[in-house]
Amino acid sequence: MPHTANEKRTKTSARRAAIAAFLGSTLEYYDFYLYAVAAALIFDRLFFPSGNAAVGLALSFATFGVAYVARPVGGIVMSHFGDRIGRRRVLMIALAIMGTSSFAVGLLPTYGSVGIWAPILLVAARLAQGFSAGAELAGATTLTLEHAPARHRSFFTSWASTGCSAGLLLATLVFIPVAALPDAQMLAWGWRIPFLSSVVVFAIAYWVRTRLDEPPEFEKQQETDSVVRVPGVEVLRTQPTAVLRVVLMTLMASSQTIFSFFSLSYASTTAGVGKSPMLVVNAVTLGLSLAVLPLAASLSDRIGRKPTLLIGAVGSLLSLFLFFWFITTGSIVLISLGAFLFMSVLYSFWSAVYPVYFAELFATPVRYSGMAIGQQIGLVLVGFAPVIGALLQRPGTYGWLPVAAFTGVCIGIAAIAVWTGPETYRVPVDRLGRANMLADAAESPSSDARTRSAASPE
Repeated sequence: MPHTANEKRTKTSARRAAIAAFLGSTLEYYDFYLYAVAAALIFDRLFFPSGNAAVGLALSFATFGVAYVARPVGGIVMSHFGDRIGRRRVLMIALAIMGTSSFAVGLLPTYGSVGIWAPILLVAARLAQGFSAGAELAGATTLTLEHAPARHRSFFTSWASTGCSAGLLLATLVFIPVAALPDAQMLAWGWRIPFLSSVVVFAIAYWVRTRLDEPPEFEKQQETDSVVRVPGVEVLRTQPTAVLRVVLMTLMASSQTIFSFFSLSYASTTAGVGKSPMLVVNAVTLGLSLAVLPLAASLSDRIGRKPTLLIGAVGSLLSLFLFFWFITTGSIVLISLGAFLFMSVLYSFWSAVYPVYFAELFATPVRYSGMAIGQQIGLVLVGFAPVIGALLQRPGTYGWLPVAAFTGVCIGIAAIAVWTGPETYRVPVDRLGRANMLADAAESPSSDARTRSAASPE
């Protein structure tokens, strides 16, 4: 009976952590990608001088990418404290920064009102969003992983990814009526409503996180005084290969960025497909992925992380080219089919599993830092994928091919990183990543004593 009661407590804690991860990721990606949709459709006309439309669009996309420069800083700073003082405390701070900065975007003056101050303020708010986002997914995944039952780690941590898709879906749904407004109304006030509405999601997510406890594995680390002094430095010293693997695997996210934002601009400006129909396609596609993500995560709990991730990578590579070809036809039916295959099904096999795999590569004392640093460095390139896409695009029916080829290279690099990596799904949580730290401690007698304690077997 005590064992049964303990299992019930574990599952209850895991459910609470999963719900908190879902809501936090929903807010993060609602705010973060709401900005991206606005950058693709209207910010070039609101925050930059009128003139060359292509230059305005490139500058607008550049402000989207700027946040990815701030993300590694946020990841390094926030994960340092997450590994030292607690996952939950840091996630509360990250949530507050994201909610405040996104609400502020909805209050910003435009270029017509304050001139050059408009893009400066926009970039400042975007940097704050990026700083917060650098801590969110790694922290939510780490917290949920350390609460989850051993045989269902991927399923529970997948709710962070499901929250990402839910945030994307919510941002897209909110923008559909805004995009349908007459241009004058959309530019005057309509674009502000989605940003100001984010306060509702923030309030719910913040309340849920106040009810969470720190994971038992982290509390054990605190009790045994095995906290690493500088986790970011320690993970780079003891597990550099794992960090590099995360960096390379993160390049896969460029395919989602290209799908969600570059294709929206490409379809409306080059292929002659309306903005509203494309937003609807994106919304339906993301909605369907919400059902696939937990299923894909459960599959990885049965067959392993690597097979599931490779299905996602190879399938996404093939379906991305098909999706762009369908856009050139102008047929909403074909575009919807291509989007369903790519985003709803095949990319979901990747996005459901990569967070748990990232976290499982690292030992508990440096888990938050290792995942955050590796992922956010990789996302620097990903954030500028729409800009790279705009520069690579060529005129004509097949002008999308260089963009798809660039994205395909990113997917290929990520797939190779998975193929050469370890399988982690059957390793107990207290043993994850320890082999790397133990080997390094044996080679470096001068290592910090507390680090050796954290790395040594029980």
